[in-house]
Amino acid sequence: MADYVPLSLSGLCNAGLALLGANATAPIGPQWFRGLPFQIAADSERCFIAFGEGAAGEPVTIPINQVTRSAIVAHRLLESKLQEGGPVGEPVAEYVFRYTDGDEIRVPIRERFEIGAVLPVWGQLPFRAVPDQNDGLAPRYEGRFESTGYRQTEAVQARPLGYYLWAWRNPRPESPLAALTIVPAGPRFLVAGVTLGQVDEHPFARPGAQPVKIVLTDPADAARPFDLAVEVDRGTATYPYPLPQQPAEAFLADPFAGWGEGLNRQSSPAYVEIAALPSATVAVKQAGEVLSQAKWGDLEEQRVVETPRARLEIVGPGRNWVRTTVIDDETGRPVPCRIHFRSPEGIPYQPHGHHGHVNSNLGTWHIDVGGDVRLGQISYAYIDGTCQGWLPRGEVIVDVARGFEYEPLRARVTIQPGQQELTLRLRRWCNMNAQRWFSGDTHVHFLSTQGCHAEALGEDLNVVNLLLSQWGHLFTNVEEFTGRPSASPDGRTVVYATQENRQHLLGHLTLLGLKRPVMPWCSDGPSEAELGGALEVTLSSWADQCHAQGGTVIVPHMPNPNGELAAMIATGRVDGLEMIRHGMYHHLEYYRYLNGGYRLPLVGGTDKMSSDVPVGLYRTYVSIPPDQEFTYETWCRNLRAGRTFMSGGPLIGLTVEGQMVGDTLRLSGHGGTVEVEAWAESVVPIHTLEIVQQGRVVASTEDRAGTRRLQLRTTLKIDGHSWLAARAGGPGYVQAVSHHDVWSRGVMAHTSPVYVACGGDWWLFDHATAQYMLTLIDGSLTYIRELSTQYRPGTVTHHHGEEDHLAHLERPFQEARAAIHRRMHQQGLAH
Repeated sequence: MADYVPLSLSGLCNAGLALLGANATAPIGPQWFRGLPFQIAADSERCFIAFGEGAAGEPVTIPINQVTRSAIVAHRLLESKLQEGGPVGEPVAEYVFRYTDGDEIRVPIRERFEIGAVLPVWGQLPFRAVPDQNDGLAPRYEGRFESTGYRQTEAVQARPLGYYLWAWRNPRPESPLAALTIVPAGPRFLVAGVTLGQVDEHPFARPGAQPVKIVLTDPADAARPFDLAVEVDRGTATYPYPLPQQPAEAFLADPFAGWGEGLNRQSSPAYVEIAALPSATVAVKQAGEVLSQAKWGDLEEQRVVETPRARLEIVGPGRNWVRTTVIDDETGRPVPCRIHFRSPEGIPYQPHGHHGHVNSNLGTWHIDVGGDVRLGQISYAYIDGTCQGWLPRGEVIVDVARGFEYEPLRARVTIQPGQQELTLRLRRWCNMNAQRWFSGDTHVHFLSTQGCHAEALGEDLNVVNLLLSQWGHLFTNVEEFTGRPSASPDGRTVVYATQENRQHLLGHLTLLGLKRPVMPWCSDGPSEAELGGALEVTLSSWADQCHAQGGTVIVPHMPNPNGELAAMIATGRVDGLEMIRHGMYHHLEYYRYLNGGYRLPLVGGTDKMSSDVPVGLYRTYVSIPPDQEFTYETWCRNLRAGRTFMSGGPLIGLTVEGQMVGDTLRLSGHGGTVEVEAWAESVVPIHTLEIVQQGRVVASTEDRAGTRRLQLRTTLKIDGHSWLAARAGGPGYVQAVSHHDVWSRGVMAHTSPVYVACGGDWWLFDHATAQYMLTLIDGSLTYIRELSTQYRPGTVTHHHGEEDHLAHLERPFQEARAAIHRRMHQQGLAH
């Protein structure tokens, strides 16, 4: 016999769909509700047993004449006075279950208990009945644009298509039932179907979800790009997610502890969380094809079920609600950090209020709201040093990190039955603030100010520059601008909401420390400005307005877009160049301008636009003298002075005859010999430390296996004006060891230069650089004159108020050309 048997009520039906009102409908004919079969009459004019005013008022008896463990009734109240202040629990009917021996069980059917009206309002679900549909999942990879935010919930609460289901558990399952008699009590309602349950289970899934590991045993299935779905007919299943490919031992031994894990893009192994009836069927699908099916009851009993193409295993012996405290080993106080918990299989157990998979692992451009970050396979939660939530009993792996100056913690802990407290400890191995170095991220988007504070604390970052900007027709973070810094209570963390102004060909500018907005934010069409927008402003104009407010001008993701950069450098409008990638092109462009004789501090920023990048993964360390208090203003001031190094993990130092980065070492005459010292130390492995002189590596040391510390001391002969910098990274430096952020950025660090002047003020000139800059200037002017979008002269009044808009746009380029020509004349060169 089938586990659930629907009864045919067609001979008793006395009403049709018209009973529901004009344009209303409900499912009729054979149906599956929550995985249970119902035989609703298919005749739209006679498909219901109706009771109350305008319908039959006499009892109706439904024959059963068999043993059953449960009866599930699909019914619906047709009127309700709840929205008029009516009482809850109003009697609707009595359902009388009569056994063949004459005994009866009478069950009251009450509004909002055993039955409910299908109302177009929220919050009136019955207490003892469920909608005819199951809770489910939002579409995983597609949907309407306006549902983008809602789709992040993943889950969809069940709403009735036409009925509520009420289940009666038979206290005498061995005794045959003769019939069910429905005795109406006055209100209008209908009965659409009755199904008998023949298995010993509650017909609605009530146990909590359990994690199930999925291993595809066919290597071809396992290797395919991840496209799994799990369906449960009598219960629910979450989205499945890939599990790590490496075993727990390899994960614990990984030198990138605290900094993520490579993402498994294949279909196996994976996991899903399932809540279901024992009689439920679990189906594993790949690209729509069913690979495996198993009974949930078998899986619960055996814990492991193998089918020809998959192995399913319930993992985890139970769970505890645990309160975790992460202690700073030095201070003994809770320390902000980011944290990840997982089972040995790799199933995440993140603190309550945080995500096991940020945005379902789909990326979060412009919907990064802070609080979590994903590095490859791992989602981390930012916490204030305390958190709480479910952890599995037995072995748990924790992964904790706090920026580059704390030793990451990746270790096993054991959660005993009944345990509700867990204490972890982080150890600071270096205190750069104590050495007067203060870290900051020059380039962060989309977070709130408070989100920046939370993530900065978790990453041990002193400064976050939160950048307002425009993206086509979208303006972001407008509400965050205050024109002043936001400091944490202890003053160690500062967030400044300021701007990145952008043009798609001429370039982008980060304007730090603005007190008033500099507008327009973007110009000249997509993807930066609005569709059809005209070129209204130059980067040089933005820079001048920023400097007029005492601000700091940074060229982000140097050198691209590579248009006006040369003109701005030539005219002294650039306070720093930001490096966000490890590529050698970025290095060569930086060295080109230094060799051309331009003093340019180097800074690090993330261009964080999603939860796939931690704040400060690339960061700027600024040295502030002891006689200056750390503030946002002193941080920017010393950045402009060149007292910086950028870091993507390693901490790095450089001195030349005792002079530090940003300084000028003055030698007499035509030069001499200088002693150079450099060091690098890192929480993730580094392989190479190099000294660079005018773009050439002049000294290096390397550990091919990777190490935590490298040091270098050398003597160099200097025979003219020069500059020296230190850099550290992967093998041979150019071969990157990558982070697990969305851009796979290389582990690296690079100092700003120490300048060496010989017999006078520091001065360098490179003819090839000058010609390169002039070519970029000519190209930018060509674009402005021949391709840029322009309003017809005389039809607009521009923001600058000048009559000749083209002359306004060309002016900084003409200034730059003249400045380069003057330098060429000083060298006796014709232009």
